[in-house]
Amino acid sequence: MTDTGASSAVSFTDNYIDQDPCKSLEELTKAMEEKPDDAECFCQRAYAHILLRNYNDAVLDAKRSLELQPNNVNAFLRKGEAEFHLQNYTSAEDTFKQGQKLNLSDSTFSVWIKKCEEKLNASSQVEESANLQTSSKYRYDWYQTESHVIINLMIKNVPKSDVHVQFSERELNVHITLASEENYSLNLFLLHAIVPEQSTFKVLSTKIEIKMKKTEAMWWEKLEGQEQSLLKHFTADSLHKYPSSSHYTKNWDKLVVEIKEEEKNEKVEGDAALNKLFQQIYTDGSDEVKRAMNKSFMESGGTVLSTNWTDVGKRKVDVNPPDDMEWKKF
Repeated sequence: MTDTGASSAVSFTDNYIDQDPCKSLEELTKAMEEKPDDAECFCQRAYAHILLRNYNDAVLDAKRSLELQPNNVNAFLRKGEAEFHLQNYTSAEDTFKQGQKLNLSDSTFSVWIKKCEEKLNASSQVEESANLQTSSKYRYDWYQTESHVIINLMIKNVPKSDVHVQFSERELNVHITLASEENYSLNLFLLHAIVPEQSTFKVLSTKIEIKMKKTEAMWWEKLEGQEQSLLKHFTADSLHKYPSSSHYTKNWDKLVVEIKEEEKNEKVEGDAALNKLFQQIYTDGSDEVKRAMNKSFMESGGTVLSTNWTDVGKRKVDVNPPDDMEWKKF
């Protein structure tokens, strides 16, 4: 795809950037000092970053280009390419589909969408197997504040160099190499969007704490969204027996039931227990209960969670932290 609709004083062709991406990156950066709001410059620099394998920087530049020029087709292409190379295939597919809507005659987006689908299909069975095997051994819990969603992975004494956490707007991907040479993976499609650049993680001696920044101060009734089940790619026979080179097979449906039963009976404490209680109340509550919980949570900065719509529906809910705590707005 060639650059179209370039409006900046500095406009390079793809071929020029292909020949010397380092020089192009320097020249574009210098030009942007004079034109800091030039959407096309950000888009072209994103392409230079992709060629230099600076994929995170490419995503940031493409996003900035789209903020300045929301219908920039090339910016959607660059953002999708960078996300694909970062293995954020779901986000990349969504980006390519947005770009395709703006230029239906261009087959480039169709090619990339097909690549994303192939990657997602190829990894689905492996991810399903890995999650089932490891979830019975390692647990995680989660809770939330007004501004963040916090996940605690209960894995002890892991070197930080062996922990890899990748954030995207609707996905969390965690990969950990354990001392026993096992690989632990946690892949979540989140219910709501987060801010990847402001999300962090800490490796402690007793756990791994993952802190995701919410894009909006709203109550999450659950952690994961309504993603289509990965089992849709299986045949009827493979629902019960996962293909293996071993001389035995496992009944994966039975294992899922056993794991869920263990999680149901597991005793949780502290923030995790409280959060689980709130989730259950929200899930079982009426529409008025859910409205009351959302309104009170957001207006109070996460310090009040009321189920009484008759009360909170007619007033602004004030911040009300516990007596021994001071509320601060971050």
